[in-house]
Amino acid sequence: MLLKICVEVVVLVLLVVCGYVGIKTYIRLRQPYLAPYFLKRRLTVMAFLILLIAGAKVFEDVLAGESGILDERLLLFVHNQAPPALTSFFNAVTALGSAAVVVPVAAFAAIFFMMMKRRYEAILVVTSVAAGAALVVAIKAIAGRVRPALWDTQWYWGSSFPSGHTVHTAALSTALALCAARQWPRCAPLAMSVALGWTGLVALSRLVLGVHWPTDVLAAICLGLFVPLTIHIAMELRCEISDRKNAA
Repeated sequence: MLLKICVEVVVLVLLVVCGYVGIKTYIRLRQPYLAPYFLKRRLTVMAFLILLIAGAKVFEDVLAGESGILDERLLLFVHNQAPPALTSFFNAVTALGSAAVVVPVAAFAAIFFMMMKRRYEAILVVTSVAAGAALVVAIKAIAGRVRPALWDTQWYWGSSFPSGHTVHTAALSTALALCAARQWPRCAPLAMSVALGWTGLVALSRLVLGVHWPTDVLAAICLGLFVPLTIHIAMELRCEISDRKNAA
């Protein structure tokens, strides 16, 4: 199993590198005016490719039913390592990823950005959360995965795959981090660290509480980060193309 995981990691790395080189070559040959943007955002493009390819691999394994044994072992490991005294803490953490928290925070952030005349940021937050929620509903309906039943847990409706709490948290926190990076570039690493920390805690809480499989939250992290990043890249490219046309 370890050898198989190592081989898959190597394949994913090669796919990311090939994808990066392919995009770079296409821009250089067909869209040279986008080269400055590509160089400035090369880490963003690399993150986009990693999330896309890694997420696709997790989705493929889950839908093909190839992750069962590893999922069960990892979930039992997390359960055995988590002290029962922290259950209340993780219940509070998981609540931070619920719609009751995410939707009001997203609405408040959008209103705040609109009041500050930051239309780009408001659109990014709203579309990221809305798209993430829509994808969760669609994928859950398609996957129809049964939730874990390895020990007594709180009941949650719907399919287990992917974790809605994790997707919502990742989409909102990543969108807010990207907004912060646009206004205060020096704070970008800190903002993204906070976003990843918040997302990671919510994802871990879903495992500790035993309501999701590890691949549920892994796919959710990839999806939740991918959505706002994709929207962000698309919006920036639109601005670049618009500026080029105006300059011409």
